[in-house]
Amino acid sequence: MAQSMLRRIILHPKKEVAYCGAAFYKNLKTSRFISNVRPETAAEPLTLRSDVNGIRTIVLNNPKKRNALSLSMLEAIKTDLTHGIDSSDVHVIVLSANGPVFSSGHDLKELKSEAGMEYHAKVFDACAEVMKLVQDIPVPVIAEVQGLATAAGCQLVASCDIAVASEKATFATPGVNNGLFCSTPGVAVARAVPRKIALQMLFTGEPISAQDAFLHGLISKVVPNDHLHAEVMKIAQRICETSRPVIALGKRFFYRQILLNRDKAYEEAGQTMVGNLRLRDTQEGIKAFFEKRAPVWRHGDEKDH
Repeated sequence: MAQSMLRRIILHPKKEVAYCGAAFYKNLKTSRFISNVRPETAAEPLTLRSDVNGIRTIVLNNPKKRNALSLSMLEAIKTDLTHGIDSSDVHVIVLSANGPVFSSGHDLKELKSEAGMEYHAKVFDACAEVMKLVQDIPVPVIAEVQGLATAAGCQLVASCDIAVASEKATFATPGVNNGLFCSTPGVAVARAVPRKIALQMLFTGEPISAQDAFLHGLISKVVPNDHLHAEVMKIAQRICETSRPVIALGKRFFYRQILLNRDKAYEEAGQTMVGNLRLRDTQEGIKAFFEKRAPVWRHGDEKDH
């Protein structure tokens, strides 16, 4: 178990920590552990999931394989993203990784011809499902990128709502160097950076620095490595101070409106804001503003009128 995870367990004994990737249950004082051990080794779990004060942390935990997005890893991430996601206890998700590499992308061993086309299709379908889930679930997902993110790993960063990276992080779509063009990573990258930057990354496979990734819009912020986690937690805690249903409504419409033409986007945005005003939390926020006090959110979907 990673030292950072152990430290969080000690500090927050009542939280649930889940290990994803056949399950066992262990009670230690008031803590509950759930483990899905990776089938091929029955050793370390592929991911670590924890929920503390509204913040869910999902840690990619296969550093020996550079946190490759194998089918098992993708299934573990999917489980972590969707577990109890409709609960008002979950306000934001932080996606991070153990080891020097955030994620090297697909496990190339799974993409050999011996695996067969049916298995290959299963891998890419699972990957697309995870990437879409990141944007479709009702809470923001923040990538905490401490190192290299390549191919589908870069795709995962590009798919997140917010991405904060260490100044040591680098990003690449190097599939072309192995004869496998990064077509699926390109879907996410092309929606995050200008077309010519995306194509340069895809055609050359050369990595870009964290600073260049920030400049082109692939990530939200670059910070010194020793400030990375604190900066991510600062953003996550700020999101936790807002109303969950308001954030969910806003996230859902944001991704919908970018697919619309301008006039249709404004039309639906107005309708969305009218609907937003019906939420009890929204009226509480407006009332609190005039009464010069902090709002008391219910984090429910109740309508005021």
